[in-house]
Amino acid sequence: MPDHITVPLLDLKPQYQALKPEIDAAIQAVVDSQYFILGPTVSDFEAKCAQYCNTPHALGCASGSDALLLALMAVVPGVPKIDGQVICPSYTFFATGGAISRLGLTPVYADIDPVTYNMCPEHVAELAEQCDNLVAILPVHLYGQACDLDAILALGEQHGVPVIEDAAQAIGTRDAQGEMVGTRGAVGTWSFFPSKNLGGFGDAGLCSTSDPDVAERLRIDRVHGMEPKYYHKQIGVNSRLDALQAAVLSVKLDHLESWHEARQRNAAFYDKAFAAAGAVDSRTPIAEGGFPLRTPYANPAPARHIYNQYVIRVPEGMRDELRAHLGERKIGSEIYYPVPLHMQECFADLGYAPEDLPESLLASRETIALPIYPDLTQEQLEHVADTIVTWVGERAAVGA
Repeated sequence: MPDHITVPLLDLKPQYQALKPEIDAAIQAVVDSQYFILGPTVSDFEAKCAQYCNTPHALGCASGSDALLLALMAVVPGVPKIDGQVICPSYTFFATGGAISRLGLTPVYADIDPVTYNMCPEHVAELAEQCDNLVAILPVHLYGQACDLDAILALGEQHGVPVIEDAAQAIGTRDAQGEMVGTRGAVGTWSFFPSKNLGGFGDAGLCSTSDPDVAERLRIDRVHGMEPKYYHKQIGVNSRLDALQAAVLSVKLDHLESWHEARQRNAAFYDKAFAAAGAVDSRTPIAEGGFPLRTPYANPAPARHIYNQYVIRVPEGMRDELRAHLGERKIGSEIYYPVPLHMQECFADLGYAPEDLPESLLASRETIALPIYPDLTQEQLEHVADTIVTWVGERAAVGA
């Protein structure tokens, strides 16, 4: 491949240029209205999200992190004045465990299924039996693929606790039943951080629920627990979706399905290119040998993987060198997540050792996320695949 090819991990400029007239007009309409906080633009976007996700209630907030806080406040009675435990994965973005801890609750970290990187239901079941005051289960639909939601919901029902779905990376993802994620638990939480499949021009988030009482609690809590104005029966937070973000997101939502399809095409290209070199998917552990690269496994239809990230796996001893080589070839990459939550310094008081969650630990040392965004060109895709196949093949040949 020519040296002039550059492949960033994510490039949002082509997306904006394609939508510039629509987005600029939507922003100008908000500016002309001078209605910046909540209001009709936000309400319209919330209605569009509810329709898209097939849920009765969708309420915007300031970020995906705040969505987790609001969800816990809405369905766990007594927070932040109770001691309680919430099971969640360790292999995820910090906000999942951080929201639990900020409300005075204790995160109980579960290991992952190494095939999908989502929280392992069998380990959740073990942990739930060990908890003395379990108040919620908080799975994450990681990388754009649904967790085993049937199993997690059954555990929630068995133990009489709500399930909050962290769908920050998964708007448009479908679970094993073909249902949109974020709609079957007590609350679904969403992030519209700019890098997400549906990303704003800054921070933004949303909560979804089918329970009207929970929806009302979310609506009140996002404005300091205020209802009516200046009267507070409960302590909420200041987490309102602003109209400028809603305007941008509303325009983008109309194009989301086509972007999902493009990401799936790009993933299929990678799958085929890596398979041609001898790679297999993540159902086969790296330790079993063969070409030392594993591609993401996508659960079959009616499930749907939207590829918020495309994550490959190579042996631990090769991972960082491969990433350095990609950088030399002007190919962006990222490691999600190099330090699982049970190993973070701020959670040291919980007493976890790294090896307590072995699959999370191993994934943190073997995985690399590749460029997957919809606007990648065929030349860029080929450059990424050829670079990786050549380098991994050469290393494998010398037994590295």
